Amino acid sequence: MRTSPHTVSDLMTHTAIAVGSRASYKEIVQLLDQWKVSALPVLAGEGRVIGVVSEADLLHKEEGRPHGEPGRGNQPVDAAKADAVSAEDLMSTPAITVHANAPLGEAARIMARRQVKLLPVVDSSGLLEGVISRGDLLKVFLRSDEDIGAEATDVLSGLPDTAGLEARVADGVVTLGGVLPDRAMVPLVARAVRAIEGVVDIRLDLRQL
Repeated sequence: MRTSPHTVSDLMTHTAIAVGSRASYKEIVQLLDQWKVSALPVLAGEGRVIGVVSEADLLHKEEGRPHGEPGRGNQPVDAAKADAVSAEDLMSTPAITVHANAPLGEAARIMARRQVKLLPVVDSSGLLEGVISRGDLLKVFLRSDEDIGAEATDVLSGLPDTAGLEARVADGVVTLGGVLPDRAMVPLVARAVRAIEGVVDIRLDLRQL
């Protein structure tokens, strides 16, 4: 049985593409296109993350371009970024980062709350260790039903009074069937199985004793 990926280090890209603060606008665009990523960490010194430059940062230049119509292109969202030509002026700072040992749920919450598509992964000194993207987090849902079912069975075996339960999995949805003597255990059992990475939903098909 393969166990769930639980932390950022399980899913992150360890070989991260990054740029220095003097990287040019065009160089950044070329790297984003070459590596098919939406953002790049900006590094200083020995590899300390000082910011992130994203597609959104780069698009200010297009927003600020005159379009030949009065009132259009004259008030860009960020005039400084519209005029910027290097990473140090384009990047968003301070960088929003995450640690490798952080739970996957924490990374997902940071991305959702801060509305970013990619997080640099840093060590305790702020040095770059890798990156994790929204796409990386979604990889947990590629786990096979067989893997999820095997882990669900293992999880159930560690809970009291669950010998009469079985887990069936279809398209990531776990159906818990059988007998559970103490119905007060239902929330605990459901929560434990839902915590398995790759589970889409939980359904109950319990019988009375």
